[in-house]
Amino acid sequence: MDEKGQIGVLPLEEALKLAHERKLDLVEIAPTAKPPVVKIIDFGKFKYEKERTEREHRGKQKETETKMLRIGYNTGKHDLERYAGKAKDFLEEKNKVRIDMVLRGREKAHRDFAKKRFEEFLALIPNHALDAPIKSTPQGFTGTIRPA
Repeated sequence: MDEKGQIGVLPLEEALKLAHERKLDLVEIAPTAKPPVVKIIDFGKFKYEKERTEREHRGKQKETETKMLRIGYNTGKHDLERYAGKAKDFLEEKNKVRIDMVLRGREKAHRDFAKKRFEEFLALIPNHALDAPIKSTPQGFTGTIRPA
């Protein structure tokens, strides 16, 4: 294909000769196609257009970041409310929040109670949705929430 329209299927030598006659470049557009698709255009112009479209797409994308909060088995009610406020702030910024509850020593023997505490903490956070069910790890529990 060139600026004027499609030329059709040509051998490589003819396509190169045609591009050389027009003082343009032969640029491969779709190398995996059968036969490969090429254009006869100025390579600098092609490269500029490609970079420009990538810049436009990059500006429209929002990078979501995963923030992290760690709570403990014996964390007090006021501290949990403070952490819940922090999680709310993160969610308002459209970030995901990973929450870890760390269990130490004999706390691991009370996993059922710890999971209830974890769920109570999640109930303190408004407007959220769990990405996946709460996951039990050898160190405690973990869960990831996102804005609802």
